Amino acid sequence: MASESNLLLSQEKQLNEIIANAIKNAINNHQFFPKDWMNLQEGAAYANVSLNTFKSFRLKGLKICEIDGVKRVSKEEIDKFLKSHSY
Repeated sequence: MASESNLLLSQEKQLNEIIANAIKNAINNHQFFPKDWMNLQEGAAYANVSLNTFKSFRLKGLKICEIDGVKRVSKEEIDKFLKSHSY
């Protein structure tokens, strides 16, 4: 009886570890974009494209703000650009 109880506790501990790891992975893999303005890497992640692809969007009309070499792009501008190139 005691061995069954120990087995159940061991299984419960393993299950708790699996669930905790799954939650940690989900949180780490989820990207949050609470900012209205993002750097280019964040903008690329928001648009779900590579940084090189995102930089090519600038040549196609994506407006990027640059002040003293610091580049930022607004979430609104990315959304507008993607919608204007949708069909």
